[in-house]
Amino acid sequence: MKKALFFVWTAVLSAGMAAASFAAETEAEPEEKHDIVILATSDVHCGVDQNFGYEGLEQIRKVLEADGCDTILADCGDSIQGEPIGTLSKGDSIIDLMNEMAYDIAIPGNHEFDYGMETFLKLTEKAEFPYISCNFNKEGELVFDPYLVQEVNGTKIGFVGVTTPKTVIQSTPAYFQDGEGNYIYSFMQEDETGQKVYDAVQASVDAARAEGAAYVFLLSHLGGPGEGGPWTYEDVISHTTGIDLVLDGHSHDTDQVTVSDKEGNEVPRMGLGTKMNGIGCVRISAEDGSVSHEFYVWNNTPSLPSLTGIENDMTDPLDGEIGELGQEMEKVIAATPYDLVIYDPEEVDENGAPVRIVRKEETNLGDLVADAYLSASGADAAIVNGGAVRVQIPAGDITYGTILNLQPFGNQLCVLEVTGQQLLDALEWGAKDYPEESGGFQQVAGITYEIHADVESSCTEDENSMFTGVDGDYRVQNVMVGGEALDLEKMYSLASNNYILQEKGDGFAMFDGCKVLQDKVQLDNQLVINYLTGPLGGEVSDEYADPAGQGRIKIVGEE
Repeated sequence: MKKALFFVWTAVLSAGMAAASFAAETEAEPEEKHDIVILATSDVHCGVDQNFGYEGLEQIRKVLEADGCDTILADCGDSIQGEPIGTLSKGDSIIDLMNEMAYDIAIPGNHEFDYGMETFLKLTEKAEFPYISCNFNKEGELVFDPYLVQEVNGTKIGFVGVTTPKTVIQSTPAYFQDGEGNYIYSFMQEDETGQKVYDAVQASVDAARAEGAAYVFLLSHLGGPGEGGPWTYEDVISHTTGIDLVLDGHSHDTDQVTVSDKEGNEVPRMGLGTKMNGIGCVRISAEDGSVSHEFYVWNNTPSLPSLTGIENDMTDPLDGEIGELGQEMEKVIAATPYDLVIYDPEEVDENGAPVRIVRKEETNLGDLVADAYLSASGADAAIVNGGAVRVQIPAGDITYGTILNLQPFGNQLCVLEVTGQQLLDALEWGAKDYPEESGGFQQVAGITYEIHADVESSCTEDENSMFTGVDGDYRVQNVMVGGEALDLEKMYSLASNNYILQEKGDGFAMFDGCKVLQDKVQLDNQLVINYLTGPLGGEVSDEYADPAGQGRIKIVGEE
């Protein structure tokens, strides 16, 4: 499948670039009828220079327009978050680039809200294209128009927008609440049957048809079966009628499938990938009005523009924004009078290199990162794998670039409801290799615990190195949560990153099936930045003075 799609793109590139060049030099009279082509992206996550990149997208559009097509450019959400260019500008740079790309329409994804509701709404005012969503409400009133009917060369085309109701737990919940913790923004998540969303989509489809739309396309940020019902693309399609095709994001897949709607009609659904690795292309034929679609794929390094030397109207805007990014990385956001360490301040190995301890002992930087998770989540406790704390921060100024290097993997804050037993098992699994290093060693906040080094680890694992249990004594003992002894039967809210809590990273399989309270709500580097500039007020406080931390983790019984 991927190979065939590559040949499709190669044909477009080689045959079309000459046509685009010719069209730039001549001004032929437009034909009376033109094919209409909708180009769609989703989950770009700031990857504007990756894979196809915006330059590749612009080149495809130029080729199509040179061939006589009218084009519409749509985005299905999660564009402004995911890379430093988004983090440092709080999405502003991405909106600038989307304006340069001349997007015609967009919908919000769950991560459009990661910089706060006020910031996102200001960005939508700056956008030179409309956002639509039929299920995004404030106090019962729609925030955006639910649909848009666009007339192109005499043909009316309807677009309906819908955003996953899981947004309230897949971005920071507080952003959807008032000062008293009441939810004032809704995505119709209160109806767990899904019917309210289905009705909103249907009403918008019907309204677009009533306005004369000959075609109606659903722009959705819903995702596939892995997201769980009742709000996947399959759920929505199967409970509605009148949709010609669904352009979908959220789950980052590139599945091209058909689903039967409520009346048994087959509706194509296009998964649009992520980081500009896929571009959806929907064509309405001027000859017979038929709708066809194809999907362009580029999953390679280097990006298509850098490999082929493409330069077009997006080259200078991209170079400008990326150049400014380098300057932003040097901006000071906070200061610390203390070294924040991942290495032992004194010990060196046989080669004279510092000895890394963040993966086997508490450190002040481990404490600070865990505190950032706890502060951002409001959970009972937080754990952070030492393998995710990557660089030491020396005393002095702290720049944006420092924090982006500290947490470089794009992990995101999650909160699960876990039992005390599961929390104990996680700490035990993290300490199983002590005194050797382990990327899964847990730095903590809201928790204290002891590692009894004289007790051999009795953790068991399967053939894939996943945790399966403990068949002997626990070396982790005397665990306290919030100053009280851990209750193995009690339920706790536990904050960490998606790698540990949801993806079983480092073998942490004990959380499988736990209730998700907050789902990928914020990038790890963003929450550390927020903690430094918010609760700490831009100055690391005395509580982080000791390189060995605050006594949250004690090693007992070591010779």
